[in-house]
Amino acid sequence: MRYSAVILGLFLPLLHVDAQQQREAHIGYVFPAGGQQGTTFEVVIGGANLAEASGVVVSGSGVTATIAKQEKQVTPKEQQELKEQLSKLQEKRKQGEMLNMEDREMAEKIKERLTAFGRRLANPSLGEFVTLKVVVAKDVAPGPREIRLHSKAGLSNPRTFIVGILPEMSKADWKNVPNKKLSMAAKIDATPAPINVTLPVTLNGQLPPGGVDTYRFKATAGQRLVVTVSARSLIPYLADAVPGWIQATVGLYDSKNNEVAFADDYTFRPDPVIFFTIPETGNYSLKIHDSLFRGREDFVYRMTVGEVPFITTIFPSGGQIGTQPTVSLTGWNLPFTRAELDFRKQQPGIYPFKVNKYSNPVPVLLDTLPERFEVEPNGTKSNAPTVVLPVIVNGHIDQPGDWDALRFEGKEGQQVVLEVFARRLDSPVDSVLRLIDPSGKQVASNDDREDKGSGLNTHHADSYISTTLLADGWYTVYLGDTQRGGGPSYAYRLRLSAPRPDFELRVTPSSINVRNGSSVPLTAFALRKDGFTNEIALFLKDAPKGYTVTGAVIPANQDQITFTLTPPLEGAQDPVPISLEGRAVIQGKSVVRQALPADDMMQAFAYRHLVLAQESMVTVQGRFRVHEGMSVVSPVPLRLVLGGTVRLKLQLPVGNKVKEIAFELLDPPEGVSIKETKGMELVLQVDTEKAKPGLKGNLIVKAMGEPALNSDKAKPAVNKFKISLGTFPAVPYEITK
Repeated sequence: MRYSAVILGLFLPLLHVDAQQQREAHIGYVFPAGGQQGTTFEVVIGGANLAEASGVVVSGSGVTATIAKQEKQVTPKEQQELKEQLSKLQEKRKQGEMLNMEDREMAEKIKERLTAFGRRLANPSLGEFVTLKVVVAKDVAPGPREIRLHSKAGLSNPRTFIVGILPEMSKADWKNVPNKKLSMAAKIDATPAPINVTLPVTLNGQLPPGGVDTYRFKATAGQRLVVTVSARSLIPYLADAVPGWIQATVGLYDSKNNEVAFADDYTFRPDPVIFFTIPETGNYSLKIHDSLFRGREDFVYRMTVGEVPFITTIFPSGGQIGTQPTVSLTGWNLPFTRAELDFRKQQPGIYPFKVNKYSNPVPVLLDTLPERFEVEPNGTKSNAPTVVLPVIVNGHIDQPGDWDALRFEGKEGQQVVLEVFARRLDSPVDSVLRLIDPSGKQVASNDDREDKGSGLNTHHADSYISTTLLADGWYTVYLGDTQRGGGPSYAYRLRLSAPRPDFELRVTPSSINVRNGSSVPLTAFALRKDGFTNEIALFLKDAPKGYTVTGAVIPANQDQITFTLTPPLEGAQDPVPISLEGRAVIQGKSVVRQALPADDMMQAFAYRHLVLAQESMVTVQGRFRVHEGMSVVSPVPLRLVLGGTVRLKLQLPVGNKVKEIAFELLDPPEGVSIKETKGMELVLQVDTEKAKPGLKGNLIVKAMGEPALNSDKAKPAVNKFKISLGTFPAVPYEITK
């Protein structure tokens, strides 16, 4: 270890300052991750690069937060240095010297610093902490919000913060509980004493390694108890953990410590739910821990306990626009089991439904197509009911191993789409579709189809078939469950129609930090539907004055583009919201779709997901510019010819403030690279073997330079460092032969 430290020390001067500047503020967790309406409380945010936090941004209205305190973990090296300083002061005292006021103040500060963070963190990467004072208004709408920090490192990522209705209880934050004075040893009781609570209540806690939290309460015979845990739903993906989230387990125990109920999930969701009817009045307890007994500061949970309403199924789980369908509900503690929904003024899409403000939301899907219900028995070709396209069929997989069948009359050359909505509507159905032609031959089948718009689903279990019929006659569709599951909760919506080309848009990241006078790259993802291939142009909607986008066009037949956002030269330092829309031509008509903000998250070191955010926020960093704005001089789009070169002229007026400017292509297309640089002109070369003709996109060029103030030739070369000068507006290109 000693040799490694020396080697690292030798190479540190070679690191670009830019690497540090590009480390953005990151919130690992918020604890507690919510609070009750009409209350004021403290919240601890743990993360990285949170130094000099200057503000808090909470989505929506009615929730305000101010910074009360900022802290940082003492590293072992810092602790040793502090101990040595304290030892010197103590030695002076032993020698009979009187400590002056300055010495005494220093000793107290050292002791305070040592005891504040006197243990190693379970998650060392989250060693900075900001304490907030949060005020939640009485009449604020309950539900999820997003909380961000604004700091010297820019605007942080968002984290979920829940506005609740029930009374809340929070365990003490255990980030800085020292074992003893001036000790680095942990003092985290993995099995703390049970906490007595009164129902109904929402409980907030953190799980340490091996930790088990216990809560005791009194319950009355006949109470229909519902226990719901929010853990993975608070922090969807932990990039450095397997399976990538907290896998909470909950056990319910009677007064004799007998386990009477247990849950480690709910249907296909990792967060557990317990339903239990109390058999006799008495004392009960709940124990919660990670299934693998993992734990760290960011293993945060919220657990609601009480006779609260909980919808387990809604059927049908959607309806036709312009109608008022009646739905049936099942669940616990529901005030009604049938409801008439009003879809007369809604637009197509998925919406949440709740029986009242206390209940869980369930998704319902609205569409424009006619609807009908399956009719049993319908498991074979002989008893399959007939349907007329287009149609949406609402049905159930009634029992394990059940198949539902239906028939429609098709024509040669007719294009048909079969699409199941089940898992995306919180149904446990893991569907499989089979399409049989008039001769009895299977012409198409599908089990799973990935939907990048469903970012919280790690198993994309809904099926999809798009095909062209080869003959006239009656076709049979079979729908089953690949896991051979079934029952009242196994509901589905099956669309049968001609293709309906369309698209959705996601733009990442949702927190945008841009250098003053520069641009920042964003990525737009096109979620194309039913074979839609056309170009999609993105534009800012109601943007703050002076903000522009460059290269914001997703080419035909491509699914994403990296473009740039440029603020005005005197851009606002405080975060401001921005909104993007996408325009395309579909079947001869111009349509506009909202581009939803999202974050590209990693799960379990490998898998990536587009997780929706509530809003996009942008902040401009750097009050002082080293230049008056970066621009592209060459005409665009660039024509990149296979095997050839092309010159790209840029403008970066830095004067004598910077020297030795270098350029870098960020994630360039395969086969395109910088051959040489001539002042502010780049010579790009295109590899014949690697580059793909016909590819369109944007080149993102970043500039770095050595400050002229650090140009002393007497200094060793290893002391040179470079700063980021920023990113140029996107440079559109097309690769040709």
